[in-house]
Amino acid sequence: MSTLRHSEIAGVGHYVPDRVVTNADLTTLMETTDEWIQERTGIRERRWFEEGKDTTANMGANAARKALEMAGLAPDDVQMIVFATLSPDYFFPGSGVLLQRELGIKAPIPAFDVRNQCSGFVYALSMADQFIKTGMYDTVLVVGSEIHSSGLDISTRGRGVSVIFGDGAGAVILRPSTREGHGILSTHLHSQGEHAEELIVKEPGSNRNKRVEYVVANELDMYPYMNGQNVFKHAVVRFPQVIKEALDQNGFQPADLDMLIPHQANLRITQYVQQKMQLPNEKIYSNIQRYGNTTAASVPIALSEAVAEGKIKRGDLVCLAAFGSGFTWASALIKW
Repeated sequence: MSTLRHSEIAGVGHYVPDRVVTNADLTTLMETTDEWIQERTGIRERRWFEEGKDTTANMGANAARKALEMAGLAPDDVQMIVFATLSPDYFFPGSGVLLQRELGIKAPIPAFDVRNQCSGFVYALSMADQFIKTGMYDTVLVVGSEIHSSGLDISTRGRGVSVIFGDGAGAVILRPSTREGHGILSTHLHSQGEHAEELIVKEPGSNRNKRVEYVVANELDMYPYMNGQNVFKHAVVRFPQVIKEALDQNGFQPADLDMLIPHQANLRITQYVQQKMQLPNEKIYSNIQRYGNTTAASVPIALSEAVAEGKIKRGDLVCLAAFGSGFTWASALIKW
């Protein structure tokens, strides 16, 4: 009987647009203040894409090239692409195949999109992990990339949501682990669809007889809607649960963690989780202050930065965790 392999992250990389949008910049576009935004979200600035330069796919490609370089691999070494995004370049085809083209991968490898919003990257990582475990593929590229700024209501009417989100991309390369007991130890995925409309972009939906005409007449439904209080209430419960689930399955305690990288949803949520798990500042990574919430890109961007800054080193126990629209939530426990 064959045994399942462990997969490990062989390379990480990230990309953010050059355009920095500060809270002060937003005060010229809507009635808000730097103090109001920081108090509610912790965000000081975010990155917005530049039209004609950045796309969801090419931002992902920029992050992927860095991950490949760290892994010592070339684009043609990639055997499968898993692309997490809620903001694909086209309604169809998905951004996974566009990324394949951006990287110049000529081989007819599989490429597909995962649309699980804020937890999308951890979901995508879990899917890629299964392909490595079973031996079907040896090199899988996992990307989270988002362009939010083009779809936000940048006005006083939409400020409760639009001040939160930013653009960017992160990527990892998964390979079979050559070290016993290292790599992705387990992943844990959950959803609760009864809350689907609590955080939603409703249009353009396919369940309209005349979709285009409907969207023109109901343009507000194309902007994100969030029941912020309800999202917060569930997030502060699900985050600790799914982190503890990963630790319990592998026989660890919160104190054993060397680094927790949560989805960068809201600094208040991160601080609550930190307090709940009794983690010191050096064991939890936050960059929402600089990038805002980049949904599927937030975990890989934070992971890439933490590695680059030397805050994650070989042998460390690392947990990735996310919660978001759906509701969906997920975690991955990694022996680095």
